[in-house]
Amino acid sequence: MSNSTTQDSISHSAGPSVEQWLAEQRAAGFDDLSLYRSLRDAGWEHLAACQWVGLKPAGVEGAPQTASATSSTLSTAQPERPVPWPLGAGEQAWLDAGDRKVQALAVMHQPEVIVLGQLLDTQECEALIEAARPRLQRSLTVSVKTGGEEENIDRTSQGMFFERGETELIARIEQRLARLLDWPVENGEGLQILRYAPGAEYKPHYDYFDPLEPGTPTILRRGGQRVATVVIYLNEPEAGGATVFPDAQFECLPVRGNAVFFNYSRPDPSSHSLHAGAPVLRGEKWIATKWLREGRFE
Repeated sequence: MSNSTTQDSISHSAGPSVEQWLAEQRAAGFDDLSLYRSLRDAGWEHLAACQWVGLKPAGVEGAPQTASATSSTLSTAQPERPVPWPLGAGEQAWLDAGDRKVQALAVMHQPEVIVLGQLLDTQECEALIEAARPRLQRSLTVSVKTGGEEENIDRTSQGMFFERGETELIARIEQRLARLLDWPVENGEGLQILRYAPGAEYKPHYDYFDPLEPGTPTILRRGGQRVATVVIYLNEPEAGGATVFPDAQFECLPVRGNAVFFNYSRPDPSSHSLHAGAPVLRGEKWIATKWLREGRFE
């Protein structure tokens, strides 16, 4: 039996054809999880694929189980988690970050996104770039298949990680973010620095870990799910390089020292947290990325 189901007959419009396709695939020996993934590969959204196949995630450990695909089952499959959010965002133009005030330039609520001004100063941006430059390697992504790391053709940047609190500068930035976002320092992953050369990009993706993937339980042992992301712009490319949120039709242009913050209370596309790093057209783009977990990251 082939390792993948056939997808060319999957239709978004006609219910009976989908039911017939599902019946044929089950008769051929494919299980529900394989059918779910085939629907997702064919462009179906997560909730619709679950509803047709009859799957629900069995909590954060990611083991799927068959279930009646009622709306109540789907809505409670992944409960909302507490998420970071800047204190006073949407009410105040300037937010308290401890050692400085940070400007709230724009706020959106679906998805929850805030554009932050003057999070870092020019000297801090330049210091991060220079400290990271000799340690850059081809960027990797977390593999939800194995729980390890892997190269990803959708991500064509170079990068490196600082250990949490590795230097006085890193510790100062982490304390600033913790105060601003009301989230513990220890719940943050190490600060990642990325360089995007001309043409480099990161195609649309989610930062949370898919609960249905086999490697997710291993990943979650180190602090639970990711619940928020901070992207800090360390320089300004001549053209391109925006952070794009396709579901919201919103783009944040890179301005040195500014940042875009967003959270996702569920590890699910319903969070509308799909985002991308648009290709750099001219010049290069440097960013610092901080991912926040629901628990202490070890």
